[in-house]
Amino acid sequence: MYFKQITVQGLGCLSYVLGCPAKGEMIVVDPKRDVADYLDIAREEGMRITRVIDTHTHADHVSGAHELRSITGCEICMHESTAADFPFTPLAEGDVVEAGAARLEVLHTPGHTPNSISLLVTDKARSEEPWMLLTGDLLFVGDVGRPDLVGDAVLEEQVKNLHTSLFTKLGRLPDHLEVFPAHGAGSLCGRGMSSKPNSTLGFERRANPAFRHPEFEDFRAFMTQSYPSRPKSFSHIIATNRAGAPLLDRCPVDKALTPEAFQKMMDGGAVVIDTRDVAAFGGFHIPGALNIGFEKQLANWVGMVVAPDSRILLVTENRAAYDAMGVELHRIGYDNIYGYLAGSMSAWLLSGRPVEKLAQLDVREVRAGLTKNAFALLDVRTAAEAQEGRIEGAEWMPLDKAISGGYAPDPDRPVVVYCRSGYRANIVASHFQRQGHGEVLSMAGGVLAWTRAGYPLAPCPACVI
Repeated sequence: MYFKQITVQGLGCLSYVLGCPAKGEMIVVDPKRDVADYLDIAREEGMRITRVIDTHTHADHVSGAHELRSITGCEICMHESTAADFPFTPLAEGDVVEAGAARLEVLHTPGHTPNSISLLVTDKARSEEPWMLLTGDLLFVGDVGRPDLVGDAVLEEQVKNLHTSLFTKLGRLPDHLEVFPAHGAGSLCGRGMSSKPNSTLGFERRANPAFRHPEFEDFRAFMTQSYPSRPKSFSHIIATNRAGAPLLDRCPVDKALTPEAFQKMMDGGAVVIDTRDVAAFGGFHIPGALNIGFEKQLANWVGMVVAPDSRILLVTENRAAYDAMGVELHRIGYDNIYGYLAGSMSAWLLSGRPVEKLAQLDVREVRAGLTKNAFALLDVRTAAEAQEGRIEGAEWMPLDKAISGGYAPDPDRPVVVYCRSGYRANIVASHFQRQGHGEVLSMAGGVLAWTRAGYPLAPCPACVI
């Protein structure tokens, strides 16, 4: 049996290729939208992709199932209860899907979503005994799938389903089974996943916090604690996956835009995302641009700040960076990418068009300014981060609340924004600039720079998880 895990950094998505080179058949489970990796494996290993299985309707990334079907003619398989606007092969509890030596038995394991399945995998070339379990978003390494994404109306039912799936359905399976989930560190589909890509069922039973609550009421209390913020993109991604994702060759054509053309699209309402680093953005940027730098979790931050139906323009260092950013945006269903600024900011500056700056204060300047009450200080880290301590005198408000109207800067007083390293601070500060607030600044290096300079943090009793 051929087996390979494919990782998407940042989003924390994990997909799988299972197959049999001897039989020439291959199955892809939970594919990402950009499908070249799967096609390369099929070609190099002499296999034909016969089926794609989505373990559930994904909320955090657009499935590559339709891309693969359009190229290979493969079947798309999902649980029979899945709500979808396109034809698919229904799977039910106990169904078996095979590709030569690879045997996959379907387990209906609702909880993250009502239509979630897990796949019990056997390598028939080695044994008739199952070897591993592809758990989808039911069980992660160190965590379990959040039950709240399908809505509050069915949250109680989802928690019950999750408890039954973990303790009853998986309870019948042996400890030695290897666990391969659909997500790892960086995903927002759970609360605290490990960076380790796989585990065993026995180890998760001993070490996973969710398994410490076998009684339902205790489990319910544990599972209804707060979750990571739900990005704006999630509802859009769910709808896209239910409808069937449009093929990537139908998305807007990539365009290198002159400053004149770029300006015209901006004037028509397009959102500008500047992907350069915080220092470059702080020096000069296009008025109204959002600074969401190209880093491993940028898709999550775009999903927090930018509406999914926005027309998007990009400022990148070069064409290669634009292409890489396009892949990240397409993965979360942000398809309305209308081009990038050819020549980057140098071309904009040489065209004589106006620019803005986002001043970066170092930690010593911030410390000195606090003693003079020269500005307001805003901490936009998560509750868990802020509980470790905040800068004395800072107001705390996590990023998602700060940008959704929870924080209104005083137009007559500067505000300095900080986070852990400066990345999220620039997202929020650039958002405030875009909204036309008063003087906004960012603290360079964030809490990391503050503490490494030897400055203390104060308790944050208001930072409730």
